[in-house]
Amino acid sequence: MSKTMKTMAIAGAMTAALAAHTNMASAEGAKEKCFGVAMAGQNDCKAGAGTTCAGTSTVDYQGNAWSLVDEGTCAEIDLPDMADGTPRMGSLEELDRDLPS
Repeated sequence: MSKTMKTMAIAGAMTAALAAHTNMASAEGAKEKCFGVAMAGQNDCKAGAGTTCAGTSTVDYQGNAWSLVDEGTCAEIDLPDMADGTPRMGSLEELDRDLPS
């Protein structure tokens, strides 16, 4: 194999590796904190007074517990309505709903 062919093969391999790395980073994307979307014990952090952090929420969809979600998706997460029929939505800010008794 000639020196030019080797150089082209190495350059092609480097380009492919860089493209794969860029695509993987884009697929991961940015994340944001979304309050009120985690099931009990599955939050990423903050679950109100008296709790430590990840996995400490005690109520499904606890309004003061957050989970990391893909940026821009928090308000679109499909959640069940509350018992009184009010729609339940995620929020970028802490909520006063679904708090432990």
